[in-house]
This record gives sequence, C-alpha cells and structure tokens, in this order.
Amino acid sequence: MQKKILLTSFDTWLSEQQSNSADDLLLELAKMASIYHDLTFLRRLPVDVAVASSRVITKINELQPDYVICCGMAASRKNLSVEVVASIMSVQATDIASLDCAENFLPTTLQSTVDVEQLVAGTAAVEISYDCGKFVCEGLYHSVLDYLSQSQLPIPCIFVHVPILNQENLIDILADFVLIINQLALI
Repeated sequence: MQKKILLTSFDTWLSEQQSNSADDLLLELAKMASIYHDLTFLRRLPVDVAVASSRVITKINELQPDYVICCGMAASRKNLSVEVVASIMSVQATDIASLDCAENFLPTTLQSTVDVEQLVAGTAAVEISYDCGKFVCEGLYHSVLDYLSQSQLPIPCIFVHVPILNQENLIDILADFVLIINQLALI
C-alpha cells in the first residue's frame, strides 16, 4: 500500500553556501521514477525554528501524512545520520526576574517513536546519532515530535542529517535514503 510521506529540508544559511545538501538529496529523490510512495516535499524551509516548525506543522495538518522525515545538512559528517532524540533547553523559572539564572533552564528531550536500529538495518553506511546539533535542526525536530505527541497523532517522525554530497557519495547516500524510506513505510 502506498504511504504518504512528508519530507522537509532547509534553505542555506551562510552566504558562501551554494546549496543545502539535505535539499539537494530531496531534489535527487524527486527525480527518481521508481519511488512507490506518495512523497510531498516541503523544501527550503527558512533557517528559523519558529517559522520552519509552523510551516511543517501546518503541512502535517493539511496532508495528514503517514510519516514525516525532516532533513538537515551536517557538513562535518561523512554518512547519513538518523537522529534518535531532540533536546532543547526549556524555561523552568517561576518569575521573569530569575530567567538569567542557568539553573532555571532544563533540557527537555523527546525521542522518535521509530526503532532507529531496525530502520537502518541493511543500509550500507548510515549512522545512528544522539546529537541533533543544537541548531535549527534540533529545534525543528523537537517541535515536530512535541506537536505529534501533544496532538496524539500516531505519525512516526525521524530526522536525517545529510553530509555534503558529491559525485563519489551521491549514489550510495541516495540508495541508503531510499532504503530508509522503504523501511519506514513498513513500520
């Protein structure tokens, strides 16, 4: 049975960046005729947690996908990385005057409902990560996981970090990404 999958990517955020590798991967995926699933792309999200989260949540409500795959660029990594958790610092203060104290900010960690080890079984070179990067990627992932949980929507969501793509690694990374999509659709 064909599954509806929402895939997201970010825009570039530095002036010297020609593109975002996560967005490049989604472009390559869109060119493939052999994908069986109903893929919806929400590409080039602004590099702003609040705006990106709002757009993704709006699209989830509109589309009602079976799965959500958020993607981001990780230039320092060599392989695809599937993130297990997203952590943010949340305010635990009782009054505004005490917000400058570090002890009033506690980490809030959410975990994907997907069995990531099972998901990446059979891939050639996909890493499991517990560090989503403390940037917009982690903020978006946390927001989406939180929204799905609070809304009691049974939509599995993962975050995939994509290394810089080049002619040497594109085919292998794309093959692993397609395998992840197909494995996710079986869950």
